[in-house]
Amino acid sequence: MSKDCGNHGGGKEAGVRRICAAVIAFIIIVLVTIFLVWVILRPTKPRFVLQDATVFAFNLSQPNLLTTNFQVTFASRNPNSKIGIYYDRLHVYATYRNQQITLRTAIPPTYQGHKEDNVWSPFVYGTAVPIAPYNSVALGDEQGRGFVGLMIRADGRVRWKVGTLITGKYHIHVRCPAYINLGNKAAGVLVGDSAVKYTLVTKCSVNV
Repeated sequence: MSKDCGNHGGGKEAGVRRICAAVIAFIIIVLVTIFLVWVILRPTKPRFVLQDATVFAFNLSQPNLLTTNFQVTFASRNPNSKIGIYYDRLHVYATYRNQQITLRTAIPPTYQGHKEDNVWSPFVYGTAVPIAPYNSVALGDEQGRGFVGLMIRADGRVRWKVGTLITGKYHIHVRCPAYINLGNKAAGVLVGDSAVKYTLVTKCSVNV
């Protein structure tokens, strides 16, 4: 009786080991397949261009408080002919000398097909945002000279789609320099009563 029971227990353990080995082998095959497809197709990161910025408000007041309201337009292109891109999350905001000066604005999740272009025009704004005293001095100097240098940023996560395979999530960081001639409204186009739209067409750096 004891020998029979021992044989039955050993049979169950062997079956579990075979199942585990099969599952591990399947996972390895899937991962190797994704890796090979990835290497063969060599996905290229998307390209971003900051097209324009419409300034509704840009007021620096004491003590070191900044109120801003922009609408920025930037275009994204997927240069890949066989790979799609899922933008699961993308938040846009503005910084001045690495200090965030607006709230983050979320762009709705979207899919970008092969060789496809997307254009987004989110609003970014901040009301009475405290900024560092040295940044306040620098910003005041730039306003006095006319041009103000900002950085429009977009941070989020993307996934790549290769055929029916979809990868895990990757971080994406977009940086778009924006040099705006606030001292000369004639450099832009008047929008409504007081807003001014400035054409920029600036290439952005993209890290994935």
